[in-house]
Amino acid sequence: MIAVSIEPGSTPPLVDRIGDGLSRVATAMRSEAWTAAEAIGLNPTQLQILTFLVARGRSGMRVKQIAAYLGVSQPTTTDSVNALLRKGLVEKQADPSDARALSVAATPQGETAVRQAGQLASATEDAIAALSKLEQQDLLTHLVKIIRRLQTAGAIPEQRMCVNCRYFRPNVYDDAKAPHHCAFVDAAFGPAELRVDCGEFEGADAAERDAAWRVFNRGAV
Repeated sequence: MIAVSIEPGSTPPLVDRIGDGLSRVATAMRSEAWTAAEAIGLNPTQLQILTFLVARGRSGMRVKQIAAYLGVSQPTTTDSVNALLRKGLVEKQADPSDARALSVAATPQGETAVRQAGQLASATEDAIAALSKLEQQDLLTHLVKIIRRLQTAGAIPEQRMCVNCRYFRPNVYDDAKAPHHCAFVDAAFGPAELRVDCGEFEGADAAERDAAWRVFNRGAV
Protein backbone atom coordinates (compact mmCIF):
# COMPACT_ATOMS: atom_id res chain seq x y z
CA MET A 1 0.00 0.00 0.00
CA ILE A 2 1.31 3.48 -0.88
CA ALA A 3 1.92 5.67 2.17
CA VAL A 4 0.02 8.96 2.13
CA SER A 5 1.33 12.00 3.97
CA ILE A 6 -1.28 13.26 6.43
CA GLU A 7 -1.15 16.53 8.30
CA PRO A 8 -1.08 16.08 12.09
CA GLY A 9 -4.61 16.01 13.49
CA SER A 10 -6.26 15.48 10.10
CA THR A 11 -8.32 12.41 9.13
CA PRO A 12 -7.05 10.27 6.22
CA PRO A 13 -9.41 10.03 3.24
CA LEU A 14 -12.12 7.38 3.56
CA VAL A 15 -10.70 5.27 0.73
CA ASP A 16 -7.32 5.20 2.47
CA ARG A 17 -8.87 4.16 5.77
CA ILE A 18 -10.83 1.35 4.12
CA GLY A 19 -7.70 0.20 2.30
CA ASP A 20 -5.74 0.25 5.54
CA GLY A 21 -8.47 -1.79 7.22
CA LEU A 22 -8.51 -4.38 4.43
CA SER A 23 -4.72 -4.59 4.63
CA ARG A 24 -4.92 -5.42 8.33
CA VAL A 25 -7.52 -8.11 7.69
CA ALA A 26 -5.33 -9.54 4.91
CA THR A 27 -2.38 -9.69 7.33
CA ALA A 28 -4.43 -11.77 9.76
CA MET A 29 -5.64 -14.06 6.98
CA ARG A 30 -2.10 -14.62 5.64
CA SER A 31 -0.93 -15.57 9.13
CA GLU A 32 -3.84 -17.98 9.53
CA ALA A 33 -3.15 -19.47 6.07
CA TRP A 34 0.43 -20.27 7.10
CA THR A 35 -0.77 -21.84 10.36
CA ALA A 36 -3.43 -23.96 8.63
CA ALA A 37 -1.06 -25.07 5.86
CA GLU A 38 1.77 -25.97 8.22
CA ALA A 39 -0.62 -28.01 10.38
CA ILE A 40 -1.11 -30.43 7.47
CA GLY A 41 2.46 -30.24 6.13
CA LEU A 42 1.88 -27.81 3.25
CA ASN A 43 2.68 -24.23 2.38
CA PRO A 44 -0.10 -21.67 1.77
CA THR A 45 0.08 -21.92 -2.04
CA GLN A 46 -0.21 -25.71 -1.91
CA LEU A 47 -3.19 -25.48 0.45
CA GLN A 48 -4.82 -22.83 -1.76
CA ILE A 49 -4.47 -25.08 -4.81
CA LEU A 50 -5.69 -28.15 -2.93
CA THR A 51 -8.71 -26.28 -1.55
CA PHE A 52 -9.50 -25.02 -5.05
CA LEU A 53 -9.33 -28.55 -6.48
CA VAL A 54 -11.52 -30.00 -3.73
CA ALA A 55 -14.17 -27.42 -4.62
CA ARG A 56 -13.95 -28.45 -8.30
CA GLY A 57 -14.87 -32.08 -7.56
CA ARG A 58 -13.62 -35.18 -9.35
CA SER A 59 -13.52 -33.59 -12.82
CA GLY A 60 -10.35 -31.72 -11.88
CA MET A 61 -8.61 -28.85 -13.61
CA ARG A 62 -5.60 -28.45 -15.89
CA VAL A 63 -2.49 -26.86 -14.41
CA LYS A 64 -2.82 -23.88 -16.74
CA GLN A 65 -6.42 -23.34 -15.59
CA ILE A 66 -5.45 -23.60 -11.92
CA ALA A 67 -2.75 -20.97 -12.41
CA ALA A 68 -5.13 -18.64 -14.26
CA TYR A 69 -7.99 -18.91 -11.77
CA LEU A 70 -5.78 -18.42 -8.71
CA GLY A 71 -3.50 -15.78 -10.21
CA VAL A 72 -0.40 -17.89 -9.52
CA SER A 73 2.43 -18.28 -12.05
CA GLN A 74 2.37 -21.53 -14.02
CA PRO A 75 5.86 -22.66 -12.82
CA THR A 76 4.81 -22.10 -9.19
CA THR A 77 1.57 -23.98 -9.82
CA THR A 78 3.44 -26.87 -11.44
CA ASP A 79 5.88 -27.11 -8.52
CA SER A 80 3.03 -27.02 -6.00
CA VAL A 81 0.99 -29.63 -7.89
CA ASN A 82 4.05 -31.92 -8.07
CA ALA A 83 4.49 -31.58 -4.29
CA LEU A 84 0.81 -32.45 -3.77
CA LEU A 85 1.18 -35.44 -6.11
CA ARG A 86 4.13 -36.75 -4.07
CA LYS A 87 2.04 -36.46 -0.91
CA GLY A 88 -0.85 -38.34 -2.50
CA LEU A 89 -3.22 -35.38 -2.05
CA VAL A 90 -3.95 -34.95 -5.77
CA GLU A 91 -3.81 -37.19 -8.81
CA LYS A 92 -3.59 -36.76 -12.56
CA GLN A 93 -6.31 -38.14 -14.79
CA ALA A 94 -7.63 -37.85 -18.32
CA ASP A 95 -9.38 -34.55 -18.88
CA PRO A 96 -13.12 -35.20 -19.40
CA SER A 97 -13.24 -32.53 -22.11
CA ASP A 98 -10.11 -33.71 -23.96
CA ALA A 99 -8.81 -37.28 -23.65
CA ARG A 100 -5.41 -36.14 -24.94
CA ALA A 101 -4.92 -33.80 -21.99
CA LEU A 102 -4.46 -34.38 -18.28
CA SER A 103 -6.27 -32.71 -15.42
CA VAL A 104 -5.45 -32.63 -11.72
CA ALA A 105 -8.03 -33.62 -9.10
CA ALA A 106 -7.97 -33.92 -5.33
CA THR A 107 -7.83 -37.43 -3.88
CA PRO A 108 -9.87 -38.54 -0.85
CA GLN A 109 -6.73 -37.89 1.22
CA GLY A 110 -6.62 -34.37 -0.19
CA GLU A 111 -10.26 -33.78 0.74
CA THR A 112 -9.51 -34.98 4.29
CA ALA A 113 -6.52 -32.63 4.52
CA VAL A 114 -8.65 -29.64 3.49
CA ARG A 115 -11.28 -30.54 6.08
CA GLN A 116 -8.57 -30.77 8.76
CA ALA A 117 -7.19 -27.36 7.79
CA GLY A 118 -10.69 -25.89 7.82
CA GLN A 119 -11.32 -27.13 11.35
CA LEU A 120 -8.50 -25.02 12.79
CA ALA A 121 -9.55 -21.98 14.78
CA SER A 122 -9.76 -18.83 12.68
CA ALA A 123 -9.93 -15.44 14.35
CA THR A 124 -10.93 -13.90 11.01
CA GLU A 125 -13.91 -16.22 10.61
CA ASP A 126 -14.91 -15.58 14.22
CA ALA A 127 -14.78 -11.82 13.59
CA ILE A 128 -16.98 -12.14 10.50
CA ALA A 129 -19.37 -14.48 12.30
CA ALA A 130 -19.75 -11.85 15.04
CA LEU A 131 -21.45 -9.55 12.49
CA SER A 132 -25.21 -9.76 12.17
CA LYS A 133 -26.61 -11.78 9.24
CA LEU A 134 -27.59 -8.54 7.50
CA GLU A 135 -24.10 -7.09 8.02
CA GLN A 136 -22.57 -10.27 6.63
CA GLN A 137 -24.87 -10.10 3.60
CA ASP A 138 -24.00 -6.45 2.97
CA LEU A 139 -20.29 -7.18 3.35
CA LEU A 140 -20.53 -10.01 0.82
CA THR A 141 -22.29 -7.74 -1.68
CA HIS A 142 -19.64 -5.04 -1.29
CA LEU A 143 -16.83 -7.60 -1.65
CA VAL A 144 -18.38 -8.90 -4.87
CA LYS A 145 -18.41 -5.35 -6.22
CA ILE A 146 -14.78 -4.75 -5.22
CA ILE A 147 -13.65 -8.08 -6.70
CA ARG A 148 -15.41 -7.39 -9.99
CA ARG A 149 -13.83 -3.95 -10.20
CA LEU A 150 -10.39 -5.50 -9.62
CA GLN A 151 -11.15 -8.10 -12.26
CA THR A 152 -12.27 -5.46 -14.77
CA ALA A 153 -9.08 -3.49 -14.11
CA GLY A 154 -6.99 -6.58 -14.83
CA ALA A 155 -5.61 -6.69 -11.29
CA ILE A 156 -6.91 -10.24 -10.76
CA PRO A 157 -8.09 -13.03 -13.11
CA GLU A 158 -11.77 -13.52 -13.91
CA GLN A 159 -13.43 -15.00 -10.86
CA ARG A 160 -16.00 -17.79 -10.90
CA MET A 161 -18.64 -15.54 -9.28
CA CYS A 162 -22.38 -15.52 -9.80
CA VAL A 163 -22.19 -12.06 -11.35
CA ASN A 164 -19.85 -13.37 -14.09
CA CYS A 165 -21.86 -16.51 -14.84
CA ARG A 166 -24.08 -17.24 -17.84
CA TYR A 167 -26.67 -18.78 -15.52
CA PHE A 168 -27.08 -15.66 -13.36
CA ARG A 169 -30.38 -13.76 -13.64
CA PRO A 170 -30.22 -10.76 -11.27
CA ASN A 171 -33.24 -9.10 -9.65
CA VAL A 172 -35.89 -10.97 -11.62
CA TYR A 173 -38.14 -11.49 -8.58
CA ASP A 174 -39.93 -8.93 -6.45
CA ASP A 175 -38.62 -10.55 -3.28
CA ALA A 176 -35.88 -8.84 -1.27
CA LYS A 177 -34.89 -12.15 0.33
CA ALA A 178 -34.52 -14.02 -2.98
CA PRO A 179 -34.48 -11.62 -5.94
CA HIS A 180 -32.04 -13.53 -8.15
CA HIS A 181 -32.37 -16.70 -10.24
CA CYS A 182 -29.79 -19.37 -11.04
CA ALA A 183 -30.67 -21.00 -14.37
CA PHE A 184 -28.30 -23.90 -13.67
CA VAL A 185 -30.33 -25.20 -10.71
CA ASP A 186 -33.51 -23.35 -11.81
CA ALA A 187 -34.03 -21.76 -8.41
CA ALA A 188 -34.33 -18.35 -6.81
CA PHE A 189 -31.69 -17.21 -4.34
CA GLY A 190 -30.83 -14.16 -2.28
CA PRO A 191 -27.86 -11.84 -1.68
CA ALA A 192 -26.60 -14.04 1.17
CA GLU A 193 -26.22 -16.95 -1.29
CA LEU A 194 -24.05 -15.07 -3.81
CA ARG A 195 -20.94 -17.10 -4.59
CA VAL A 196 -17.44 -15.78 -5.09
CA ASP A 197 -16.32 -19.18 -6.42
CA CYS A 198 -18.72 -21.75 -7.87
CA GLY A 199 -17.96 -25.20 -9.23
CA GLU A 200 -20.83 -24.97 -11.75
CA PHE A 201 -19.62 -21.62 -13.10
CA GLU A 202 -19.71 -21.00 -16.86
CA GLY A 203 -18.56 -17.59 -17.98
CA ALA A 204 -21.03 -15.31 -19.72
CA ASP A 205 -19.89 -13.40 -22.77
CA ALA A 206 -18.88 -9.79 -22.18
CA ALA A 207 -22.17 -8.24 -23.35
CA GLU A 208 -24.30 -10.59 -21.22
CA ARG A 209 -22.06 -10.08 -18.19
CA ASP A 210 -22.16 -6.29 -18.47
CA ALA A 211 -25.94 -6.27 -18.94
CA ALA A 212 -26.46 -8.54 -15.92
CA TRP A 213 -24.12 -6.40 -13.85
CA ARG A 214 -26.09 -3.25 -14.61
CA VAL A 215 -29.31 -4.95 -13.48
CA PHE A 216 -27.63 -6.41 -10.39
CA ASN A 217 -26.09 -3.07 -9.44
CA ARG A 218 -29.43 -1.28 -9.54
CA GLY A 219 -30.71 -3.58 -6.82
CA ALA A 220 -27.46 -4.08 -4.90
CA VAL A 221 -26.71 -2.43 -1.57
